[in-house]
Amino acid sequence: MLGLKMPTDPRWVNIAEKNIEEILIDHAFCEQKAASNAISMIVQYPQYTDLVQEMTAICREEMEHFDMVHQQLLDRGLKLGFERKDPYVNDLAKYLKQHKNDGSRELHFVNQMLFAAMIEARSCERFKILSEQLTDENLRVFYRELMESEARHYTTFIGFARKYGGNVDIDARWQEFLEYEASLMEQYGTSETIHG
Repeated sequence: MLGLKMPTDPRWVNIAEKNIEEILIDHAFCEQKAASNAISMIVQYPQYTDLVQEMTAICREEMEHFDMVHQQLLDRGLKLGFERKDPYVNDLAKYLKQHKNDGSRELHFVNQMLFAAMIEARSCERFKILSEQLTDENLRVFYRELMESEARHYTTFIGFARKYGGNVDIDARWQEFLEYEASLMEQYGTSETIHG
């Protein structure tokens, strides 16, 4: 369903398991950024009533997830810590700015939707790995529930790209983006972050 062309390096889950504190802190901030992104969509596209409603729901859900991840930290006697940089997300954003951006509002909208969809897709894949391979049963169940949510969000963003993308060839653009993301993943999968 997700269409990702490069699976996560199998060693990543071992790195994650040894660095649960780092993974949880990074994950918490991923949820916060996803909520901020949903708010940004509302500000930029208030004319799309259904998008505003859906982004409001996503923002609420992402902040609930933030709270859940924060609670996982507290349950382990850990603190949130400071936000981590996310080079993967920055690389995706750079690609969309530099490749085939004709400056049109429609294409800008599509790029934003595909950008969000890609992050949700990769997060979903990573959560699936965690839900299947972590030894901590509590975290396995936790990540299984979150994985399902990420899959729904991915579908939502792709759906809005199709609905309001005008004449942009969404399928072609998505396939190109997937190819780029696959090449990008060759350098990721070796650090204790959700996308690293």
